[in-house]
Amino acid sequence: MNSADANKEILFMSPVFKQAIWGGNKLGSKWGYEIPGDNTGECWAVSAHPNGDCAVRGGVYAGRTLSQLWAEEPQLFGNVQGDRFPLLVKIIDANDDLSIQVHPDDAYAGKNENGSFGKTECWYILDAPEGATLVIGHNAKDKAELEDMISNGRWDEFLREVPVKKGDFIQIDPGTVHAIKGGIQILETQQNSDITYRVYDYGRLQDGKPRELHIGKSIDVITVPAKSAQESVINVSADVKNTMNPLISCDYYRVWKLDVDGSMETAQEYPFLIMSVVEGDGLINGQPIKKGDHFILPSGFGKVQMQGRMELIASTITA
Repeated sequence: MNSADANKEILFMSPVFKQAIWGGNKLGSKWGYEIPGDNTGECWAVSAHPNGDCAVRGGVYAGRTLSQLWAEEPQLFGNVQGDRFPLLVKIIDANDDLSIQVHPDDAYAGKNENGSFGKTECWYILDAPEGATLVIGHNAKDKAELEDMISNGRWDEFLREVPVKKGDFIQIDPGTVHAIKGGIQILETQQNSDITYRVYDYGRLQDGKPRELHIGKSIDVITVPAKSAQESVINVSADVKNTMNPLISCDYYRVWKLDVDGSMETAQEYPFLIMSVVEGDGLINGQPIKKGDHFILPSGFGKVQMQGRMELIASTITA
């Protein structure tokens, strides 16, 4: 196969699963994945991180991991510079509340976490119970009040809960206090990083011990005052069908939603395009795809033709 043909390969990824104290079984029962247990919290769907490196499911690159392809086949990704694949896409099934947490930016993580990327991320809410809320932001007006609220456990005053529903989209910049609540499922697009600082964990025990908190680092990186809730939650109104509806463009990624109803055509003109089928099924360039499939369209892939009834979230880097 010549290199031009290889760039026409759809790279279907085999996910990596993570069990968690707050995980559930919906990644098995609702998504059809073979999960390791009923406390599976995360499906790392497109990842080249050392803590979860996805392999290609079939085709000419079958069995090779995404980190290998990034290093050995740079033409697939438009020869983008960088020592690691830049993005990570995951599905989170929160059966219980996640800890209250915050992420550092690149500068802080690079200095304090062995050269790691920071973590800018965004969430598309796949499902949420009636009346659901997320923790996004906080109510401290300055650093002194922030420290006082955290050190004295004034969580009810400190944390800001925001109502959310299926189809909402949320950008989580570094320094944003946040937590996913029980019953919510999200698709997360983020920088390729696994650095999370835990501020508060409801006093839960794991194996008889409280999980580690990172109070000092959290206070270092939390943005004070927090940006308004309105600036964080983007209501995705009725999307135009059969087109790439932009959700966000920031320094690290661009994200779109696609509602395919019948047929649509677009062009893959980016260094690479990650796609996740989050509802329904259909065809892409003649190949069957269904809910729970995640794949990468390489650089130079060209024309993309889709048929069926399905919803997808797509992402790439910001050039």
